[in-house]
Amino acid sequence: MDTLRFNDIPEYKSWIKIKKINYGWSSDEKYYIEDKDKEKLLLRISRIETYESKKKEFAIIEKFNKLGFPMSKAIKIGICNEGKNVYMLLSWVDGQSMEEVLSRLSQEEQYSLGIEAGRILSEIHSIQVEKGHFPKVNKIEKKLRQLELYEKSKYRVPKDEIAIAYVKENINLMCKTQPVYKHGDFHPGNLIYTPDGQVGIIDFNRWECGDPYEEFYKLQSFTVEESIPFAIGEIHGYFNGEPPTEFWKVQAVYVAHAALYSIEWAVKFGQKDIDNMIRICERIFNDYDGFKLLIPRWYGKK
Repeated sequence: MDTLRFNDIPEYKSWIKIKKINYGWSSDEKYYIEDKDKEKLLLRISRIETYESKKKEFAIIEKFNKLGFPMSKAIKIGICNEGKNVYMLLSWVDGQSMEEVLSRLSQEEQYSLGIEAGRILSEIHSIQVEKGHFPKVNKIEKKLRQLELYEKSKYRVPKDEIAIAYVKENINLMCKTQPVYKHGDFHPGNLIYTPDGQVGIIDFNRWECGDPYEEFYKLQSFTVEESIPFAIGEIHGYFNGEPPTEFWKVQAVYVAHAALYSIEWAVKFGQKDIDNMIRICERIFNDYDGFKLLIPRWYGKK
């Protein structure tokens, strides 16, 4: 590892351990840091071209930090590597990845943790949005372009015509809810099971301001594979009980779109990831009975 890249980070001289983290989909390079005072840190290194967007990300993390839940705390942002990179220093969240832990816990514990995660997500969405952060345009045109990319792709799944038609017929249900600050990638891979059994939140680099219900399609894509009780708990925690019917209507459109487009999105990562997204898509089709169902089959199976 070329630690010379870090020489112009003022805190570098106090670091006694630097370990690269090879995990996740982010384009950032990530490092686990320990300093001489035994403080644990997370270092994120990004391209200098992302400096303005990273400053916004840092400011959003500072907003989230005021909520008081276990999460990465914003410490410092700056330029390093002789102006070639942006660095961000965050506090380290101790514990294990939630996706590694859930299967070892009882269903009651999984559900309880899901409740906690849903309440945290609700708190994140409750932060007042600054006027300048409201989306200038909604995502509907972008979603339709993405769907078109899938339709032109050579990676198509059988009987996808029903899901394609479902998205096109219901696309106007998207982006109708008041915009909120979103984590952007809220699933067990970005949640930590802390040593005292709480839910910790990490990886805010996909934050955005938009429809709060869009935050939930990854629950269908990823969370239900790790733990159905956790997924149900997350919904109950967010809504403080059963969600409204409108949620399921909107969720189904986001889920159908993501199930299809994620296959095309995975192309740049290679065949293994394409095959995985096809598998997830086929499971989603089954959960929704080809989108004849409004509420997926797994819901209620706690």
